[in-house]
Amino acid sequence: MNRRPTLLAAIALTAAAALSLSACGSDDSSKDNKDNDKIAGADTGGEKSASPSPSSEDVAGRPKIELPSDLTHTFTPEGSSDAVKNEVLKDNAELVRALDAAIVAQNPRLPALEFYTEGEGAVSAERWVKAFSDAGWTITGSVRYFDRQVTVNSKNTASLSYCADESKAFSKVIKTEEIKKTKVTKKSYVAYGAQVEKNNEGVWELMKISSTRGADRCQP
Repeated sequence: MNRRPTLLAAIALTAAAALSLSACGSDDSSKDNKDNDKIAGADTGGEKSASPSPSSEDVAGRPKIELPSDLTHTFTPEGSSDAVKNEVLKDNAELVRALDAAIVAQNPRLPALEFYTEGEGAVSAERWVKAFSDAGWTITGSVRYFDRQVTVNSKNTASLSYCADESKAFSKVIKTEEIKKTKVTKKSYVAYGAQVEKNNEGVWELMKISSTRGADRCQP
């Protein structure tokens, strides 16, 4: 029961970046629980620390997201030569950062998280963060997101699939700072599928998401 829970698919939103609280390298759909000591904030006056999001400039009013130095993400590819796909990839990366910032801040209603979610996506994300908060856990380590592919369905809708290498990311007990480490296994790799929609401000918001832990397509 160490690895950070995966983005879930079970809750209404099949969880955009979501997870259930089983903090044990559980299977595909589990709503992750993660906590966070008061380390990061996203334009909320919360405590800030290292690692600002590289693409979090105030473009279209996007919130600046900062994460603690012990929590990092890498995204491949970071962008696309196609303008629309590039926007989707950028906003997806910010969503991922916002989710983890909310866990670290112990705030399911973190403005940055609400900025990138809507409808079922918002409900799932909030439940995911709350699960970590209720458990007294946060997250630490590094996650590599790769094989990120976008399919544009219409002017304002798109779908996104990608893999996550969580072999170096773990849950951490806030009170004791104990890191719940686990061995690297097939389940350290997760496949995600997300549905996003472009709102009136031009932000691609998460509407739904599903996950499959141990997916063959994401294995090294």
